[in-house]
Amino acid sequence: MRIALGQLNYTVGDLEGNAAKILDAYHRACARGAELVVFSELAVTGYPPRDLLLKRSFVNDTKAVLGRIAGQMNAAAAIVGYVDVNEEKAGRPFRNAAAFIEGGAVRKRIWKALLPTYDVFDEDRYFEPADTVEPVTLGGKRLAVTICEDIWNQEAFWRGNQDRSGQPLYQRDPVGELCAAGADLIVNISASPYVLGKERLRHDLLAAVVEHHRRPLVYVNQTGGNDELIFDGNSMAFDAQGRLIAQSRAFEEDLVIVDTAAAAPVHLRAPCEEESLYHALVLGLRDYAGKCGFKGLVLGLSGGIDSAVAGALAAAAVGPRNVIGVSMPSRFSSDHSKSDAELLANNLGVRYLTIPIEPAHKAFGDMLVPVFAGTKPDAAEENIQARIRGVLLMALSNKFGHMLITTGNKSEMATGYCTLYGDMCGGLAVISDVPKMMIYRLARWINRDHEIIPAGSITKPPSAELRPNQTDQDSLPPYDQLDRILKAYVEEHSSAADIIAGGEDERVVRDVARRIDLNEYKRKQAPPGLKVSGKAFGIGRRMPIAQRYVEKKHEA
Repeated sequence: MRIALGQLNYTVGDLEGNAAKILDAYHRACARGAELVVFSELAVTGYPPRDLLLKRSFVNDTKAVLGRIAGQMNAAAAIVGYVDVNEEKAGRPFRNAAAFIEGGAVRKRIWKALLPTYDVFDEDRYFEPADTVEPVTLGGKRLAVTICEDIWNQEAFWRGNQDRSGQPLYQRDPVGELCAAGADLIVNISASPYVLGKERLRHDLLAAVVEHHRRPLVYVNQTGGNDELIFDGNSMAFDAQGRLIAQSRAFEEDLVIVDTAAAAPVHLRAPCEEESLYHALVLGLRDYAGKCGFKGLVLGLSGGIDSAVAGALAAAAVGPRNVIGVSMPSRFSSDHSKSDAELLANNLGVRYLTIPIEPAHKAFGDMLVPVFAGTKPDAAEENIQARIRGVLLMALSNKFGHMLITTGNKSEMATGYCTLYGDMCGGLAVISDVPKMMIYRLARWINRDHEIIPAGSITKPPSAELRPNQTDQDSLPPYDQLDRILKAYVEEHSSAADIIAGGEDERVVRDVARRIDLNEYKRKQAPPGLKVSGKAFGIGRRMPIAQRYVEKKHEA
């Protein structure tokens, strides 16, 4: 069967715009001889629609748009993800559904059976799962149409995979049920968010499904950024022997036609981590700004590596002419920081401004002299500088309509090494899920052909430059050690005792864990951040702010 993988970039809630994309891709696929055109999960609404589903008109409008889409599909058959109404008297109000369209009408509605409710997923809040599943028939072939999570419960695969402790999450296996019912071909429509390294994991899972059931498989993912989530595409098709026979491009729209009976094997395209992460962040930033109506970006350029990487991402996302980089030196700013900031701006080709903060800093100091009399200078005075910079950047954002992006990395966000209403000001935290050591790797990858990020920004000791001769390591452990602890404590949910038992210094581990727990209140007030790890600070990590759990030191 000639099947088209319709990998598109949808905007949540843009029903008419999404419909136009779907129909355009459908007609192009038909012109290339496709017999079936497959689109991703919730293609009509965009994913995830979240509480838009609770607007009374939204689902009705979605179904009406789906009807118009179906009416213009008179050549090849199609599978389109949408939101259906739960017509049962009990249960959640909606269904995560796929429409099987043939001859200009919806011939069958398929409902998602396994509803993820972990990390960033909250589908049990809205959707009722399918009780039963059955294949649909096209041209004498029976298709096992599944929706995203339905295919992620292959027990043999997870038994040997430590990411989920070797344990399937669900009692059911919809793919197995469909194959037992006589399905000849497995089709999976997905909205599978990007996580660093997921390309290989996803490929291996799908190959394991094919190997187990001995049926060809077509998997269609969406691409693009929607809020914190980034979708990498990488749609794939496998023959009945488990060999990859087609793969869509990563991080962009694509339309691939594959003949499941005659295609030759291809090699999995999985770029290095730095390249994959770079393109993910650029796409996420571009789509967040564009879908929110911003054409330009503004950010502070300190001369350090974090703002340098954020600036490079910004220039790639919206074009250098649409980026304003701002140096805001204080009395503590080093000459090399100021020159590195200017050199970066010149290398990127962005508009560069210098706004010294010394007059404002002095004015604030003078105003607070009577109140602060008899106290020693500390973080209160230091943070005034960061907050002055935040005010200036927000003023530029308001005046020129550019979205302000923050430049804090995950290591800083974890430990609270950032200032509320200062360097945390912004509309998007573009690198807030990227640990410090990966920032260095990204910088070197960006410089792979020629120097874009100044060498000094990479080699000098990182510093907030809020007091004389300050370095980050005055307050934090070395970043390589910090990032190891952070990954274990936040992403792998290890206890402090487990981390210490693994060889890390007890004093450092306890201090880092305490910082992570205490600074939840800061992270709750941060702008949304692009998710690129298995566990980001954001909607997928729901820690209480006012809590008193303290891990006992003797815990094993």
